[in-house]
Amino acid sequence: MWNTPYALTDGRAGAIWVSRVKGDIDGSVAATTHLFQQVVDKVADVRLTVVGDRMWAVRMDGSPGLDWRCHYDALSYTVIETPIEVATGVRAFLESFELVFGALDFGIDSEGGWLLYECNPNGQWAWFGESVTSEIASALADQLQFAEAP
Repeated sequence: MWNTPYALTDGRAGAIWVSRVKGDIDGSVAATTHLFQQVVDKVADVRLTVVGDRMWAVRMDGSPGLDWRCHYDALSYTVIETPIEVATGVRAFLESFELVFGALDFGIDSEGGWLLYECNPNGQWAWFGESVTSEIASALADQLQFAEAP
């Protein structure tokens, strides 16, 4: 596991945040790995944390930019229900990769649709407040204690 500092001692960013591509994508990006995604016209973001068969969806409102991780102080959090079609798809996704944990990021569009950005196999969840974090921590402990070995 790895923790990225948000700012280095000289004030420069300690992480690379989501940003818009300026210009065309050409061969100049061939020297290293990149992840390009279509910009989503979103009204909110969701971090969906999954442990075993349990899910916690937390809606994040208030981000003034593309990447909510740059704006923790501006965000508000609301625990919401996961739509059944999203829950079904997420379970199938995690099962296909034999994962029992995932922290999935979604954008919610103006019509309420959930658009998947990514699944973080070691995504964070501990900043959501005690009511959510205590449940996730307990589920992780149960998973580690009671899960059958492969």
